[in-house]
Amino acid sequence: MLAAAPHADADLVPFGQWPAHTALGAADGGQPVGFPSISPFGLVDAPDPDVPAVTASARLYLPQGGGAPVPAVVLLHGAGGVMPSRSPTYARQFAAMGVAALVVDVFAPRRDIATGFTRRVLSITEAMYLADAYSGLAFLADRPEIDGDRVAVMGFSYGGMAAVLAAHEPVAAAFAIGGRRFVAHIGLYGPCLARFDDRRATGAPVLMLLGELDDITDPARCREIAGDLAAGGAPAAEVVVMAGAYHQWDGPFAGPRRVGRNIAACQFRVDAARVVREARTGVAMTDAVSRQAILALCSDDAGYLLGRDDAVRARANILMSDFLRPALFPSG
Repeated sequence: MLAAAPHADADLVPFGQWPAHTALGAADGGQPVGFPSISPFGLVDAPDPDVPAVTASARLYLPQGGGAPVPAVVLLHGAGGVMPSRSPTYARQFAAMGVAALVVDVFAPRRDIATGFTRRVLSITEAMYLADAYSGLAFLADRPEIDGDRVAVMGFSYGGMAAVLAAHEPVAAAFAIGGRRFVAHIGLYGPCLARFDDRRATGAPVLMLLGELDDITDPARCREIAGDLAAGGAPAAEVVVMAGAYHQWDGPFAGPRRVGRNIAACQFRVDAARVVREARTGVAMTDAVSRQAILALCSDDAGYLLGRDDAVRARANILMSDFLRPALFPSG
């Protein structure tokens, strides 16, 4: 039996008793919000006063009722953008369990940079995801309904990769506003591509959930990164491979269906100056041209399999709530 977490409204369900996502519908679309952010191309570009400023676009989902400030989760979408079956659905589930959720749309304020799947992957970078994630953390901390010391970050695919990157202290030191850090990091089927020369972690736990049949993620590489984070001070850094799962098990598409390019073989290292380099050659990824060239060489067109699986989703939800409970409800 899952222990109930404290909440302020009798209509809320105990944390960990996930409402059926198929029954939630889309009636609650959240509250549209905006907050200041930036658009750095690379990790090395933040903080930099010359980096273009943007107004981040998001939707805020709050639990019913009032009372004491509640914990929150920042949700980062994948390369396909905000999908109704993912970020907004999880946000409504979190709100029903007494946890606020901020669904960030990294692409919306950057349509002048790129539109379309391929151009967005090449030009709207993980550094921009990180900028919006940490700006979202600062935004939540300023809200009276939110406890800014109990905010986690969770991402899907491309966003899952960013959620794990955010657990590295060199990243947090560059992107965090007011010294704030996330209290937990979850990456769902996020590619594991970059290892840091400076392996210091922020001190928050990390959970990576991968699909056994997902070719775009490499469990061995993810375990190396988890080991780096643990060695750098993360109290827990765990990789769990979900049996029988494809990529995007919580997406809209029944599967399996093969899509995209496979980047699992790409390997990068982030040097002490936060410059991202191709691991074998040391070539720096400094702009869209070098990014395209490097990714073209290390990826292939074999693609990867995705497919919705509600049973996998249910298992993953249990793992996530067990992982998040100590961070979001430390006295519960």
